[in-house]
Amino acid sequence: MAANTFALVDCNNFYASCEKLFRPDLKDTPVVVLSNNDGCVVARSREAKALGIKMGVPLFQIQHLIRRHGIVAFSSNYALYADLSSRVMNILEELAPRVEVYSIDEAFLDITGVANAMALEDFGLQVRSTVQQWTGITVCVGIAPTKTLAKLANHAAKQYPATGGVVDLTATERQRRLMSIMPIDEVWGIGRRLSKRLQAEGFKSVLDLANADPKQIRRHYSVVVERTVRELNGESCLELEDVAPTKKQIVCSRSFGQRITDYQSMRAAICQYTSRAAEKLRGEKRCAKMITLFLRTNRFNPDEPQYMPSLTAELPTPTDDTRDLVATAMRLLKTCWRDGYRYMKAGVMLSDFYEPGVYQPSLFDASTIRPNAKALMAVLDRINHSGKGQVFLASQGSQKTWAMKREHLSPAYTTRWAELPLVK
Repeated sequence: MAANTFALVDCNNFYASCEKLFRPDLKDTPVVVLSNNDGCVVARSREAKALGIKMGVPLFQIQHLIRRHGIVAFSSNYALYADLSSRVMNILEELAPRVEVYSIDEAFLDITGVANAMALEDFGLQVRSTVQQWTGITVCVGIAPTKTLAKLANHAAKQYPATGGVVDLTATERQRRLMSIMPIDEVWGIGRRLSKRLQAEGFKSVLDLANADPKQIRRHYSVVVERTVRELNGESCLELEDVAPTKKQIVCSRSFGQRITDYQSMRAAICQYTSRAAEKLRGEKRCAKMITLFLRTNRFNPDEPQYMPSLTAELPTPTDDTRDLVATAMRLLKTCWRDGYRYMKAGVMLSDFYEPGVYQPSLFDASTIRPNAKALMAVLDRINHSGKGQVFLASQGSQKTWAMKREHLSPAYTTRWAELPLVK
């Protein structure tokens, strides 16, 4: 049986690249993308990184750099990023027989056997040029016999421009040469706390970890670190996941653009979040039997009274019907609401999932099945995903004064007809 060969394809500075894609005037301009409510920097273009802007820095702390260097800041445009990500992943699925979408901007490809038809580096260059030509997004490709080594190869492809954005790490000699110059915290799955512990115990480079005895590593650390050591030595321990594992829970929460102090505004917000969570639930093809609601005041402001309730309810039968989930969430909100507080965040969590139709109710369970509920929810999702309009429950309200602050939001270039870019 042929040894495995993996390729990790990673989009460069993805959020910032998406914002630049339809703004050619920003080609060489430093760009940052902001978190919810335009609070902190969550993505940076190559030019912004060169200015020393760090991930997670609050926007107000870099105002002097924005003025001095003409940095352009964007609010997070999740619809745009998700759509462009989908386009990139569809291309990768045409180029490789098996693809694992690892995150919004990363995917592992199983390219075992490709070396029999063409050089692996040439394949990587083909992937890179095809994605660039068809979407305008630049990617880097790391190729190796294990997923952990493919991650290292991809990091090298980004770090060293001379590689042309593609690194083939299938040769043992090249693996060890790269590992000898890479710090331990660059290893996939080695977090900050663990890397500090490893460094304190003498592991300075990735090669030091690769040279360790796997059994000793398991004894002193964990089976996960042992598996990492084996992967660094070319032993594939992590298989490609063709189908993403089903989520164990779905959370929909947001910080408010301004503090909520009245019940009706909170009711509209909770209804909105529950509806979105129900939509995600149907996308997972699951039904939920548990729903949790939580409210949060600002714990970082000791001058304000604090109140952070969390309540959970069990539904009679698992459901993916927005109406049932919203009704339960409203009952929870009515129970835990307290006047006199300035709420900064709220959310709902769905859990205890079942496949549709597999739950066996007891003899005394009340029937909550609504006629034509499945068809209604399918129509609801189809309309809301069409980009031509939105259908929502009246309880969500139309005036979202509490909505997340997004003062620097770019147009939905690829998902709304009215916001298509015009070429003059």
